[in-house]
Amino acid sequence: MADIIQKDGTWAFDGDALRITPGREKNVGLLRRELGELVVPLRALAGVSVEQGRKSGRLRLRLRDGADPLLQATAGRLTEPHDPYQLVVEPDRYGVAEYVADELRNALLLEGIPPGPVDEYLLPGPSLPVSASAGDGTASFDGERVRLEWNWKTEESKASAGPRTIPLADLTGVDWQPAAGLENGHLRFLVRGAPVGVPPKHDPNAVELWGFRKDPLMALVAAAVQARLPHPSAAREEAGRIPAQRAGEQRAGDDDHDTLLRRLRELGELHRDGVLTDEEFALAKQAVLKRL
Repeated sequence: MADIIQKDGTWAFDGDALRITPGREKNVGLLRRELGELVVPLRALAGVSVEQGRKSGRLRLRLRDGADPLLQATAGRLTEPHDPYQLVVEPDRYGVAEYVADELRNALLLEGIPPGPVDEYLLPGPSLPVSASAGDGTASFDGERVRLEWNWKTEESKASAGPRTIPLADLTGVDWQPAAGLENGHLRFLVRGAPVGVPPKHDPNAVELWGFRKDPLMALVAAAVQARLPHPSAAREEAGRIPAQRAGEQRAGDDDHDTLLRRLRELGELHRDGVLTDEEFALAKQAVLKRL
């Protein structure tokens, strides 16, 4: 077990999955607290880094493209207080952070997990039902339908029709944009056959966001819907363009002798070819020998 406990949260890695628990400090974003504990399987990870600063540092995870519906829905727009995949680290814990990062890297190397995209979600998305109120309305999702309800700040052009219910089958996607500077954000549900280009303040399929405290919670609704829509790889699959990754991801056996010996030979070849440094090769070799 490799773990690090900070005010910002706790990361604990057991060799198969990384358990991320948010802290209770005021600087921990509302979205992270609402998400609660996340269990990230090893095969969902693409990499990890440690960034050291004078006052504090960061542990950052990089997930494989398409592994998490939250990241798919937010498209890299989550700001630091709300991003569950980075941890603020105090300077006196940099050594522990490096140790956790090395354990994750060694496990990825040992299991031969590629950093490329996946063709299915490896995290489940937020629990249902989920609801958030921000901007000019409330968005709720129960797994089968989205419901939009308006408040007194909603433009008459979309409030006049009353609450709106959209079946999941009618949705082709979600678009979440946080407010930035003078530009308002939105959570827009892409409905099959609906006109495009309507400003969010007038779009009956969108909630307009103004940059207030609860705005990030709309990302939970977006992620919950995203998790239940066809995976983004579906279009590529139909066109026959998905890389054949599954065969490379599957393990031939559970730590059987022949598999581990073959892995040792592969590591030796990577070392000779200059892909692995001496230190990386030594660490990976040691991890394999422990399994033998």
